Amino acid sequence: MKARNWFLVCFLIITFGIFLPLNANASSNKPAQFSVSNLFPPTHLHAKTLEAWGSAIEKRTGGKVKFNYYHGGTLLKGPKIYDGILRGITDIGMSVLGYSRGVFPVLEAVDLPLGYQSGMQATMVINDYIKIIKPKEITKVKVLFMHAHGPGLLHSKKPVYKLEDLKGLKIRSYGFNARMAKMLGGVPVAMPQPSVYEALQKGVVDASLSPYEVLWGFKQADVIRSTTECYGIGYTAGFFVFMNLDKWNALPGDVQKIMDQVSAEWIPIEGETWDKLDKMGKDFTIKKGNKIIPLSDAENARWKKAVQPVIKMYIDEKKKKGMPAEKYVETLRGLVQKYAQ
Repeated sequence: MKARNWFLVCFLIITFGIFLPLNANASSNKPAQFSVSNLFPPTHLHAKTLEAWGSAIEKRTGGKVKFNYYHGGTLLKGPKIYDGILRGITDIGMSVLGYSRGVFPVLEAVDLPLGYQSGMQATMVINDYIKIIKPKEITKVKVLFMHAHGPGLLHSKKPVYKLEDLKGLKIRSYGFNARMAKMLGGVPVAMPQPSVYEALQKGVVDASLSPYEVLWGFKQADVIRSTTECYGIGYTAGFFVFMNLDKWNALPGDVQKIMDQVSAEWIPIEGETWDKLDKMGKDFTIKKGNKIIPLSDAENARWKKAVQPVIKMYIDEKKKKGMPAEKYVETLRGLVQKYAQ
């Protein structure tokens, strides 16, 4: 009887010794699931390019990871996405740096009116900039990649031909845009991009400083009548695709390597997407019968001179905090020139 019981114990040990590892391996074959929050609506090209980025990673990892998308603020609104990444509410997020005021003092400099000419240029500039400067402010997250929109221009409900036409105009803005709007003679009104359509429609604002992209992507061509091509003050806005650092560190090395590779490939893709969106926005507003007003070189120079104090204010404020702000601006100006068309 004892021999029989001993045999049964040995049988169970051997059986579980064989099958438990197999079950563990089976469970490990399930893909790691990650939530991805994005401020852009699902129909927007930046929602599509983000999904394509995720699909490329899923394919190259052999299905080891899977991404679940929450576009258009369905999980977190744009201004809440960075904090949501830190807190683990979302694993990955795409949003605007400028929505987190004061959190990214080094990267703020990217948004200055440095005369950007295209989305590709601005996107290459911001990614080179973080490699050169290595800001500590982004070490709380895993930086997958960054991008930046094409030149911010003035879209208005009435034509603006010269600097004087801006006096008293209520202009949607955010971050440095607000200072720009004021120095141009306007009245800055801060609000996120998804709120601008209704604000223009109801007369809460008279104009918006934004890239051409918003005229199609957010359908703002429906509620404006003209665009003033003030490229002399062309600014951009930096966008991030960040990942929760704990979630990143928990990934195996081979998956991390693939995610880094795909993310690097997506930098020029995002730049191309911004330029495509700007063209779509311009074509759409022309189709709507809205007016395009190019500024002369002389008028562009007037606008550029008017907003130069924005750059000086940034330098002075950051220098008081012990930051080498002149180096930041000098680096960015060099990169803008490097990637000039």
